[in-house]
Formats: sequence, structure tokens, C-alpha cells
Amino acid sequence: MKQLILISVFLFNTLLIKAQDYAAEKIAISLKNRAHAVIRDSRTVVDMRSPDNVMISINKAITVLNKNGDKQAQLALFYDKNISIKSVKGEIYDEFGKQIGKISLSNFKDESAINDFSMFEDSRVKYYIPQISTYPYTIVYHYEIRNKQNLIIPEWRPVPDFDVSVAQSSYQFIFNPTDEIRIHENNYKGKAEEITLEKQKSLNWKVHSITAIKHEPYSPNPDTYFTSIKVAPKSFSYYNFKGNYTDWQGLGKLSYDYLLKDRRTLPVETVQFIKDLVKDETNYKAKAKKIYEFFQKKTRYISVQIGIGGFQPIKAVEVDRLGYGDCKALVNYMQALLEVVGIEAYYCVVEAGEEKTDLLPSFASMEQGNHIILCLPLNGDTTWLECTSQDAPFGYLGSFTDDRWVLACTREGGKLMKTPKFEASKSQQIRTATLSLSKDGNVSGSVVTTFNGSQYDNHYFLIKKSATEKQKQLKYLYDINNIEFTSIDLAADNDISLFTEKLAVTIDRYGITNSDRISFTPNLFNLKRTVPSVRNRVLPLDLKRGYTDIDSISFQLDENIMPVLLPKAINLESKFGQYSVEIKMKDGKLAYYRKLIMKDGVFEPKDYEAFESFINEVASNDRIRVTLALKKSKE
Repeated sequence: MKQLILISVFLFNTLLIKAQDYAAEKIAISLKNRAHAVIRDSRTVVDMRSPDNVMISINKAITVLNKNGDKQAQLALFYDKNISIKSVKGEIYDEFGKQIGKISLSNFKDESAINDFSMFEDSRVKYYIPQISTYPYTIVYHYEIRNKQNLIIPEWRPVPDFDVSVAQSSYQFIFNPTDEIRIHENNYKGKAEEITLEKQKSLNWKVHSITAIKHEPYSPNPDTYFTSIKVAPKSFSYYNFKGNYTDWQGLGKLSYDYLLKDRRTLPVETVQFIKDLVKDETNYKAKAKKIYEFFQKKTRYISVQIGIGGFQPIKAVEVDRLGYGDCKALVNYMQALLEVVGIEAYYCVVEAGEEKTDLLPSFASMEQGNHIILCLPLNGDTTWLECTSQDAPFGYLGSFTDDRWVLACTREGGKLMKTPKFEASKSQQIRTATLSLSKDGNVSGSVVTTFNGSQYDNHYFLIKKSATEKQKQLKYLYDINNIEFTSIDLAADNDISLFTEKLAVTIDRYGITNSDRISFTPNLFNLKRTVPSVRNRVLPLDLKRGYTDIDSISFQLDENIMPVLLPKAINLESKFGQYSVEIKMKDGKLAYYRKLIMKDGVFEPKDYEAFESFINEVASNDRIRVTLALKKSKE
């Protein structure tokens, strides 16, 4: 009976989609507004027949309005030993709704889905990219996927991206009435339709007439305002990994007891080496730092995504032997090294990326999190370690994992913890320059810049570059015509997470000269860019990280240059930050001082106009030119 119901639902959805008129003129004007593509109809049916048999049927029709919408017509289907593609077909329609082509599995390209940084990965992908250059056109897909696991149930996001509108979309989740499942609804209006029969139960979500959302600068993480539905069964199967959980405490306990169990054993020789390495250190933090530095020299990062290896680290003894591993394996290995000398550490799951994505505190699920880091409680002196970097300072997490909720897997169970936040006062870029300005407008001298906090990474990537590449990258970063670097000295002090850049520079014809004047911009190195105007802003303004920039530049003027009237000091203050600039003569030199403090925070959409005004005023004042007099040469 259950099979018949599913088949009838699938056939009904397929026939309904095929019966529609795909003429572009049938699309409501409101859905075309601000859109590059329109999802005419999308129907997803997920049938969880058993923990190791989940059928996913998708029927989707997308009208592409212009070239910018082409990516919405592409289809990529990933598969491995746990996921099989049962069937794929489709049709192509022109702007008048006339069918102009068919799609079958033979039209798809098949490639390994291996990452550039991965050595072991068994995932493959079949993908189709339409070769159509006449707009608008419509693509209709019908495909069915079988998952031999239910640990990861596909999330439903009816609006897949910015600039895409949706005429109608639905998601149906079918399961046994005795199955316990948890649901997380994000920005869904209304309630799911629930249907219960003797041997199956279904939940149905539907949306319609959703207009396109334009991306706006400085907007929050899209996960916070796009509609989505997450489903997590209590009991699951994934390869030979079986269990159940209902919250983060249970999922963390499950991970600790099953995925991490018996994987931190080390060779006797390594155990003795670690003990000898730290025997002279008097406290746990000093021991941990020394072990971390040894660990960084010994290991390197690669990706492993085979079977259960997507969630389970390879054993510490293997990392010890091979010298490499993925984030899971490296964290597990570092944890094992610390255990040798009695230092407790937590294996932590985090959603890494610039967006600051939190694990959802009220909804535990295995697909949240894409990276592993290590936390050392250290009797209240909590220290975090990034184990995939061979040169990150001890205790430093960059903007890739800062300020977000993560899951710590402990023997007592999972617990949510927050990674450190970079405060504006501790995220500094401080630059001091001592320069000379000739009567011909040429500039030369030295520039010393220090970076810390969230700004530590600004130029750190240069440290391992070749001399030629350093020159090239610095010219790009400073973006000054005719700039040359006659010496480059880069150094990192990992004890205090401070990066120092020392440069000797020459800049020909920086100042513009005429018979009796020389004009130039004293702020050479740190020009704030303007931000675009946004009319009728819809999304909040999200300033993700605060910072402080201080620039002190001294110009030794050629004896033929005479100071005249200098600009007045400027001080700006707003809810977004503070800015000050002063240009004056000091000890016979022209001194330029600039300080910018930017605050983090989430602000109302209406605040964007004031933010734009503040930033653009900063950008304008950054470009203030100074005009000095040139002595006339004696004839």
C-alpha cells in the first residue's frame, strides 16, 4: 500500500509538471522583477522507508530569464557507495513553452568530486550544464535518488539563491508513524500539513509567489532569512554507524563513544618522545604550546571523505606514521598527544567560513558543521587550536572560525561552546612610515606595519611566498602607481599573535608638480573605499567584525619645499565607528596621523544610509590632497 501511495504521488507530480504551460509570458510580473530566474514549480518528496533506505524524488521546472540565471538551470547529482542515482530525465522549452529538447542521463558528464586538497574521497558527481544562449528558456528535471542512510536528510530551501523567485515549491517528508523525528523550520510561515495513514505519515510544506531577493552589501548570513526546513530522525543508520539522539548532548556523546572511541592510541616511542619534550615545562599551557609546535612541524593537512570517514577520524597511530590527515584526524592526533601528559582537550565541530554560522542551539543534526577544531579548557584559561595550519600561532583562531557556537564532544556528552570574538580594540593594523618627499614628487623611505587580532591574517599569507611573488602581491595590495619595494622583511611572533611587515619603498612621481607647487595625498597606504548606495534597503546591516587602524606617516620635505596652509583636523563619530585625521608640521617634518575604529553589530535596514554617509565621508577625507610651495630656483 505504501509503495502504491508513493508511486502515485510521484507520478501525479510528474504529470502535473509536464502538463503546465511554460511560456515565459505566463510568469507573473512580480516574479520577474529583480529576478534572473524563476522556479515555476518544484516538488520534493523524501520517503524514509527505513533508516537505510531513503528515496528522494524531485521534479523541478526553472525558467531562466537572462544569462545571469544560467547557473540555476544546471544540475549536479553527487553519488557514492551510500547514494545511488535511480533515474534522471528532463525537457527543455523555449520562451513560448514549446519543447525544443530532451535530457537523459547520457547528457550528463561524470567526474570525481575530489577536492584539490583531497587525497582520499569516493564521491563522484554527474552534472549537466545547458548550452542555451536564447533567453528566456525553461528546464524541467525529474530525478530520483536513493540514500542508504538517514543520518543526513536533505535540507529544503525553496529559494536557492539571490535573484531567484519562486512561483510554487513543496516539500513532502514521508515516514513510518512510529518513527520519531525532529523538525527545524526557519522563516516558514504557516504550519506543515500532516497526513497520517495506517502504515505511513507525511508532513507537507508549501510556498508560493516568493519574489526575488537582491543581494545587498553588508547583509547578514543568508541562513538567517532564507526559508528552510531541516529534518532529523531520532534513530539513524550510516554505513555501520547506528544510534539515536535528540539533542546536542546526545549527539556529542554518540560521537565521543562511537566515532572517537579507541582512536587516540599512540606508539610507545611517540608517547615517550612527548613526555621527554615537555619534561622541563612547569605548567600545562607551556606544555601544550610546545606539543602544538612539534605537531605543526610533523603534520600537514589533506582531506579524507570515504564512507564513515566523512565523520570519523583515522586513528592517531596512522597520522603519527604518515604525517598527514584531515581536520578530524589532525585534531584527534593532537588530542592524543596532549593526553600523554594529562592535558584535557575537546574535539569540537564548527561551521567554518567568513559568515559566522552558528550551530543551531535548539536543533541538533549531523549535517551542521564542516570543520573540526580543538579546545583546551586548561583550568579556566580556555585555549583554542586550529590544527590544519602548520604556522598558526598557538591559541589563535582566525576569522574562519571566530565568534560562533560549536559542539564540544566530551565523555560526558556534547556541549555547546562559543569560540572567541575579536574585539575592535584588539584587532589592530598599526602603520608607521618615515618618508622623504623630493621637489620632483618622488617618495622614498621605510614603512613598518603590525597586524593582530582579526587583522593578523591581512598580509600573513605572504610570509611563505617567493621574493618575486611578494613583490607582485604587495604591489597589488598597496595599489600605488610606480611603487617599488627595495627590501621586504616579514615576521610572525607566534607568542603574541603579531605579524610585522617592514618595507623599504620608493615611489617615483607620487607628487604632482608645476612651476611653484607640489601636490600629493599624504595618506598613501590606507585608503578606505566607498560603499554602494542601496535604495529601499530590505536586509539588516551586518558589520561582522570591528577593527582599529592607526597610520602615522612622517615626511621629510626637500629643502626647496615650503609648507603653506594645511587642512584642518577632522573628527567624525557615528554609531558605526570613529575617525580622525590630522596633518601638521612637527619638528620640521610634515606629520600625517589617521585613526579609524569600526564597530561590529547588526543594524536596522534604515541605518544603511547613515552608514553609507559615514564610510563615504571617511573615504573622501582619506584622499585629501596637500599642496605645498616650491622655492623658485635662482637664475
